[in-house]
Amino acid sequence: MGITLPQVFSGITPAQYAILVDKASAAGLDLSGHSGTASKYGVEVAWNYAPELGELSIQCLKTPFFMSPEAVNAKVKSLVDGAVA
Repeated sequence: MGITLPQVFSGITPAQYAILVDKASAAGLDLSGHSGTASKYGVEVAWNYAPELGELSIQCLKTPFFMSPEAVNAKVKSLVDGAVA
């Protein structure tokens, strides 16, 4: 269950990406490096950060039956918005 289209965020500086990585870590997702996959509680996401473009792409790959992909996307958007504010 739960694959969505990637969410693409533009204008993400390396400093903002570092804040996002810290916030994701506090939420239990280890975003090590500029790309990869991470999972927790049945939610799996993939990400790719291109610092030279300032572009971050995050895609929900899997969700447990009790959580919608849209809920994961909303949480991701909130997390990114909070990191870049």
